[in-house]
Amino acid sequence: MSAIAGIINLTKEPVLFEHGRNIMKGLEKFPADDIQVWHKHNAFIGNHAQWITPESVGEQQPFYDSERQCVITSDAIIDNREELFEKLQVERSRQKHMPDCQLILLAYYKWGEDSPKHLVGDFAYMIWDERNQKLFGARDFSGSRTLYYYNDNDRFAFCTTIMPLFTLPGVKKELNEQWMAEFLAIPVNFESINLSSTTYKNIQQLTPSHSISIIEGRIKLTRYCNFYEKEEKLKLKSDAEYEEAFREVLDKAVRARIRTHRNVGAHLSGGLDSGSVASMASRALKNENKRLNTFSYVPVYGFQDWTHKSRVADESSYVRETVNFVGNINDRYLSFDGRSPFTEIDEWLETLEIPYKFFENTFWLRGIYEQSQQQGIGVLLNGQRGNWTISWGPLVDYYASLLTKLKWHHFYKELNQYSNNIGVQRYKIFKFFLKKAFGLENLKKREPLNFPVIIGSDLAKRTKVFDYLQQNGIDTNFTKTSSAYEVKKRQFIHPYYWSPTGMYGAKFSVRYSVWDRDPTNDLRVVKFCLSIPEDQFVKDGLDRALVRRATKGLLPDTIRLNQKSRGVQGADGAFRMEHSWKEFINELQIMANDSEVGNYLNLEVIKEAIEKIKTQAKPEYAFDFDFRILMRSLILFRFLKRTN
Repeated sequence: MSAIAGIINLTKEPVLFEHGRNIMKGLEKFPADDIQVWHKHNAFIGNHAQWITPESVGEQQPFYDSERQCVITSDAIIDNREELFEKLQVERSRQKHMPDCQLILLAYYKWGEDSPKHLVGDFAYMIWDERNQKLFGARDFSGSRTLYYYNDNDRFAFCTTIMPLFTLPGVKKELNEQWMAEFLAIPVNFESINLSSTTYKNIQQLTPSHSISIIEGRIKLTRYCNFYEKEEKLKLKSDAEYEEAFREVLDKAVRARIRTHRNVGAHLSGGLDSGSVASMASRALKNENKRLNTFSYVPVYGFQDWTHKSRVADESSYVRETVNFVGNINDRYLSFDGRSPFTEIDEWLETLEIPYKFFENTFWLRGIYEQSQQQGIGVLLNGQRGNWTISWGPLVDYYASLLTKLKWHHFYKELNQYSNNIGVQRYKIFKFFLKKAFGLENLKKREPLNFPVIIGSDLAKRTKVFDYLQQNGIDTNFTKTSSAYEVKKRQFIHPYYWSPTGMYGAKFSVRYSVWDRDPTNDLRVVKFCLSIPEDQFVKDGLDRALVRRATKGLLPDTIRLNQKSRGVQGADGAFRMEHSWKEFINELQIMANDSEVGNYLNLEVIKEAIEKIKTQAKPEYAFDFDFRILMRSLILFRFLKRTN
């Protein structure tokens, strides 16, 4: 893992070493095992290395191949090494110690600009082909690593983070009004639908699933990974074969992601996704005489769970069941007393370099990175993408589809099993599925959710942001009814759904020298899960059926077969702010009278929201719309103050 940077003078004029040194100096706040640069004529390439994998220890990065006259700098862990060794015919004697950057370079030699299609892992890299004066790079399919760049036709500069690019002469720090408008107008957690843009006018980023090629001053961007292009379904002979294939592909993904000379950690909740990952990791590590270190967030002392009975805010009892069943785990339960979404704002802005929306879990996410660093963790596993891959299985929508296709026998069989599983009489749930199938609940026009519109009207008009979002299929009022299948398809077609998770994971990993890795987001796992027939995901009255069946013996049945409750994280966020509520409200009132923030926000909406919640902190505010818009607005306010 590394932070990477570089400058290429497209006019072929020499790059001043001072300019490259200044970019690299902007990365010095991050820990490093080694810092190296390569500088020759019109190219400067740098690498701020953090050694995570065994092969990375002591490696030369940037790596220069004098025979082919190509130099590479990479922020990458490649997971399909064995497959690539075979395809590239790498001698066995070289395989064990070959760093991933050299493997990427060999792939480039063989496949050229198609090479990213053959890579599985988390990566962002740049290759300078000195002989042909060509720059080529790529970012992994879901944007697990970041790569920003500046281009003014005379020079092209790139970096893992944004701020070092502003050290270059002539690069102005001007806010991108269109990006800000999208950030404020989109009610859900992604920031912008144009992923090549950033918060700043002059800084762009390489979009996930894309490669970039620059030759003779011309930039070419290519999407190399498209899901749903070929929807070939996997056809196996039995349920048991699907389960075996599932375990094999997930186990391969987990084993690839525990490749580190340091300790291995994992986020662990009480659910299926992180539990499946932890179970497989624990077994694999046992063969290496290592133990898995798990980190589990628990609510702060004194919190009373106010959420619905089907939700569980404190999952520690479920986590302990998994830990005791799986074994070979050092488990930690962390409440991070004294921290809250409010206290975390400056730390997150410093790390992310942009305003953010997903504040609810910030206090424990950063806390776990800190704990992992202290425990010598190199790789921190999670199961964040699991809902769309390994634990997919929308029971309601699947049963509705059986009804609309008039598959009555199959439906009644499933209904009986589901009724038995959840302990609810069949007739009580039959009407629900009937209404879902034939749209009876939508006979009346669906009312919008009324998520408050916080963007200022002048900014919205200037940028025509709502027209733009509507043209791109973004429903800002939540008036459209989408099936789970439609939502899932959008998740894989549009990279902007994936971007925030990858962005914060990449930047916090560089800050703490801990690589956040998700086996449920492995490209092979994703493709496998997209190829499975839908009846494997909902079966025998079980939602998320494939992972439940496949983890028999890997997880306790109380976790594996639990359909009655699910964990909810961050429910104590507002409760944690009880002692700082007055400070929170005071800062909001200052913000509501600030002329600069008035250029971006609808201050009347902000003032109304303040009035609704200003009296006292209530735990149930954690997911309240008014509290949510005020936190997002305050984050933007702090960002604007830092920027100026």
